[in-house]
Amino acid sequence: MSAPKLPVRTRFAPSPTGFIHLGNIRSALYPWAFARHHGGSLILRIEDTDTERSTQEAVQVILDSMAWMGLDYDEGPFYQMRRMDRYREVLARLRDAGLAYPCYMRTDELDALRERQMAAGLKPRYDGTWRPEPGKTLPAVPAGVQPVIRFRTPASGSVGWDDQVKGRIDFSNDELDDLVIARPDGTPTYNFCVVVDDIDMGITHVIRGDDHVNNTPRQIHIFRALGHEPPVYAHLPTVLNEQGEKLSKRNGAKSVLQYRDEGYLPDAMVNYLARLGWSHGDAEIFSREQFIEWFDLEHLGRSAAQFDGEKLKWVNAHYLRALDPDELARLVRPFLHRLGLQEQGVDLPAAVTLLRERAHTLAEVAELCGMFYAPPEPAADVLAQHLTASAKEALEDLRQRLAVLQGWEASAIGAEIKQVVAAHQLKMPQLAMPLRLLVTGRLHTPSVDAVLALFTRDVVVQRLSRGV
Repeated sequence: MSAPKLPVRTRFAPSPTGFIHLGNIRSALYPWAFARHHGGSLILRIEDTDTERSTQEAVQVILDSMAWMGLDYDEGPFYQMRRMDRYREVLARLRDAGLAYPCYMRTDELDALRERQMAAGLKPRYDGTWRPEPGKTLPAVPAGVQPVIRFRTPASGSVGWDDQVKGRIDFSNDELDDLVIARPDGTPTYNFCVVVDDIDMGITHVIRGDDHVNNTPRQIHIFRALGHEPPVYAHLPTVLNEQGEKLSKRNGAKSVLQYRDEGYLPDAMVNYLARLGWSHGDAEIFSREQFIEWFDLEHLGRSAAQFDGEKLKWVNAHYLRALDPDELARLVRPFLHRLGLQEQGVDLPAAVTLLRERAHTLAEVAELCGMFYAPPEPAADVLAQHLTASAKEALEDLRQRLAVLQGWEASAIGAEIKQVVAAHQLKMPQLAMPLRLLVTGRLHTPSVDAVLALFTRDVVVQRLSRGV
């Protein structure tokens, strides 16, 4: 594949009709990376012609999702509903050139036509009743019917393109009927607006989902009718959910912003989504900068990619553990506050450094931090099970030793714990389990000496005194 002519101009063109999920944002990630790789531009276009379903709230979700992921754009956002005068101008040009025409077939007539075609085993399609042809007499214009405007699709031959993912794709023109490009109220339709936008915005590469493959031949015809060659197309295979169904809102897909709120890191999301349909050798973990450097269209996969929540957690955990402790603490802090916890007594960077090996997300780190910032409240039955008579004696011994310990650090605390275990002829869990419960309220923590070292001596001694 030869290098693209410069400057590269790609676009992300979502419809603001609800939340944006991982499959949607992948269709922003790849054109963003392609533009950045080639020093080009990414244009953000909001395709809001579905006025019944489009909302400003959904637009904001798109903007917030891109901002969180770090997918910056160079131009836009452009809104199709603000470009209606431009679309009408181009529609008039097509009509004046005889490349578009009014069609007065009512919806019920079109439905009846399709039913007859299907009953005859034919593909349902508009039959060209109102298409002007030399020597053809058109029906009388019915009273009170506002026409749609249809594009005059070439009647013979074929249309095709060399898709950068799927290879050569061709459609026979006799399979394509005359597309409606403006509704009865004069509002232009999706396929028409897209072409005008791509021309006006100088789009060189369209990287989008393969649900648009059937739109592409129609769009190519409109490009050429307007005197332009179409951009390069790359149609991305579908993203499947963990059950093998198409990832969609209907099938339980989560909003991109929900992953943010659950404590995933944007760099981890970029890394994971990059591999959900593209590869660079066997590389699993790579930086945003490496992704931009490596990205190309040649290594986009041809098969559907399946989302794997456990793999995403694994990738996120990798990024979590690589963060500087102060930065990790900064990111965990809002999640801590969401739990109603305040930083008191224990250094948060030290706490998150100790706990992050046991977590996959920022929210999980914050929850684990509860042992440091919430009073211990072990279940009475669990505490009774572990706080045996022998354990109480050993804990009192340990409490007295810790009260006078020289050097409050994990190694010194660990040494005292071992001595108490040996002196009372216990196994380590017989002491460590009630010790954890009394100090943290939890049965499972990192190494107990490391945990105790983060508390002040007074807190540990005072909490142990409650159990003995």
